[in-house]
Amino acid sequence: MPVTNHFPRSQRFIVTKRMLDAAFNFQEAIVRANNCRGCERLSHLRRADDALDLIRFYLRMAARWEWLKPGQYEHASQMVAEIGRLLGGWQRAS
Repeated sequence: MPVTNHFPRSQRFIVTKRMLDAAFNFQEAIVRANNCRGCERLSHLRRADDALDLIRFYLRMAARWEWLKPGQYEHASQMVAEIGRLLGGWQRAS
């Protein structure tokens, strides 16, 4: 998130807030899924997956608008992809 301080001032707070909201929603869904079992866990994992999709979307937008350097986008997208693989494995195991 420190990278978002370099986004254009006119869009910084709007896009940054949405990215942070998606990240926090993801984290909350993961914590809740960890405390549940069965169908309720899967429901929280689906919410986490939805939030992760939004994070991917906002990262692509920031890269397309050249607010992120190519290396920054590559690093972030690799981390999000790994999180997605872990989440998918957890969904299959549940």
